[in-house]
Amino acid sequence: MNIGHTARVSGVSAKMIRHYEGIGLIPRASRTDAGYRTYSANDVHTLRFIRQARNLGFSIRQIEELLGLWRNQRRPSSKVKALALAHVAELDARIRELEAMKHTLQALAAHCHGDERPECPILDGLAALSPVAAPRAARKDIARLRVQSPKRTACH
Repeated sequence: MNIGHTARVSGVSAKMIRHYEGIGLIPRASRTDAGYRTYSANDVHTLRFIRQARNLGFSIRQIEELLGLWRNQRRPSSKVKALALAHVAELDARIRELEAMKHTLQALAAHCHGDERPECPILDGLAALSPVAAPRAARKDIARLRVQSPKRTACH
């Protein structure tokens, strides 16, 4: 089947199919005499596997490893489980970071009047966060320092 049909049935865009082919995640497609890519049912199955893994947040590197394990019928399931549990730990860390960011934004928004006044604690807080420290700055004690800062910046 051609790349358009493969994209529709796999749920992976034609652009991503070409990308996955280019980085070696899927094998190079065979070509018609006219040079068009053609894909097999097995290719579609692999693309669906990749799509599901991406939907679960696995990185390309992790997907390469999962594909290798999936293709190896003699693999120990312990390796697959270890990879999945390591990913769960990464997701937990990201969730904690997102919760901290949410808390910071809620604290900043709670101190913003949201009216016609030019003072804006949200902008003050954003201006006070350095790009290098931004991921760690999402902790409540830092948010409290930013919100309680006496200097207020007018909204632009």
